[in-house]
Amino acid sequence: MASSERESLRSYGSGSVIPLVVDLDGTLVSGDLLAETLVAHLAARPHDAFLLARLLAQGKANLKAHLSELHPLAADELPYRQSVLDVIAAARSEGRPVYLATASHERYASAIAAHLGVFDGVLATAANDNLAGDRKATALVERFGEAGFDYIGNSSADLAVWSHARRCYAVATSASVSRRLRRSHDAVEALESPRLTIRVWLRALRVHQYAKNALIFLPMLAAHALKLDLFVNCLLAFVAFSMAASAIYLVNDLVDITHDRAHPSKRNRPIAAGLVSVGQAMVAVPLLLAASALVTLFLPIMFAAVLLGYLVLTTAYSFWLKRKMLIDVVVLALLYSARVYAGGAATDIVLSDWLLAFCLFAFTSLALIKRYTELLVRVDRQLPDAQNRNYRKDDLPVIVALAAGSGLNTVTVLALYVQSPDVALHYRHPHLLWALCPLLLFLMSRALMMAHRRLMHDDPIVWAMRDRVFRQGIVAAGVIVAVAAFL
Repeated sequence: MASSERESLRSYGSGSVIPLVVDLDGTLVSGDLLAETLVAHLAARPHDAFLLARLLAQGKANLKAHLSELHPLAADELPYRQSVLDVIAAARSEGRPVYLATASHERYASAIAAHLGVFDGVLATAANDNLAGDRKATALVERFGEAGFDYIGNSSADLAVWSHARRCYAVATSASVSRRLRRSHDAVEALESPRLTIRVWLRALRVHQYAKNALIFLPMLAAHALKLDLFVNCLLAFVAFSMAASAIYLVNDLVDITHDRAHPSKRNRPIAAGLVSVGQAMVAVPLLLAASALVTLFLPIMFAAVLLGYLVLTTAYSFWLKRKMLIDVVVLALLYSARVYAGGAATDIVLSDWLLAFCLFAFTSLALIKRYTELLVRVDRQLPDAQNRNYRKDDLPVIVALAAGSGLNTVTVLALYVQSPDVALHYRHPHLLWALCPLLLFLMSRALMMAHRRLMHDDPIVWAMRDRVFRQGIVAAGVIVAVAAFL
């Protein structure tokens, strides 16, 4: 910092104009830039774990410098806290200078300051100087004097700074930090911030996606094995699968946090929006997996094997396979099908080859529709090609053709099953099942039309569960099967 700027800072602290100093991580923005960048880097380059550990042993400043150099910050996509921006705007309207003081690296701090254009100066981590806690407090006192500045912070690390501030602003502080701050300082103002509610957690865990796990009941229904003990096993499997899936959803959102913030709808996911922190999500993941494992103790060992395979495959998808063209679609279809396998494993029902072929084509079609929908969003909003997907916007004609082909193959498999000798073993009136073919043809074709008309949810399975016409079609199919089997 130039000597003229230092003199200016000292004059603000000693005169009547008191500067406002604003913390960055967890205060100005909801997230923690170091944690988010570290997770993103390890997701892309897990083999760098030892290198990062060595840099951390040399000091956090070295680690921050390394990560900030490799991962440029998109300052315009960060989740800024409106209540903090309001205090900054009020201070500037009063003619007070405003400074950004952060433990984040100066590359990130400067990018944010340049984007917002509301700061008169920046104090940040640089070289071997990690500007956090006591070190930040010392730097601010040297520049502004004791009680020569107001400070906005959020965490226990800011207590050391608040103790030297004239006025304290607290945002999103924990109950313990808030109590400690109010015991040591009289002039404290709590700023509004979104609360971490049960509803937010339900969104983060994607409870609405649990509708997919109803596929676990499909083997029991297809085999006409309507027994209470099998239903209980399916219910337990549903719970175990749901908790495991939520854990993976959190991992996926952690890995994709920067990409989600650049997406028009995914930026509202709780982790991307800063409503659930990286640390909270990383604590929730092992808890969910442990709870899922506990439930599997009451189910056949084969179910545990299927669930473990699902976890391995979906983890590989989150970290690597989702970036592989068409491989990601096949993997998505297998992940949908894993729920059917899980239902068979939980009930000891052997799945027929017909059912497996039907599921593979149906879920491949839906996975392709998912990619088709994502690309349509980018085309309509004139967004660039996604960096975490190996698809281009001009791939749309190919993807829609593949989706239609897979959907038609689903109908073909059903037609071949209806005329096969196997169907007579389970149905009194197998010829009635032919009515399923035009019904399925209509439903699969309509799903593609809804996607083309931009009326499709990000996830076609969730859309299918919510769509009134699709639900009516499923009910009609159930009636046809029941009449063919039992009347």
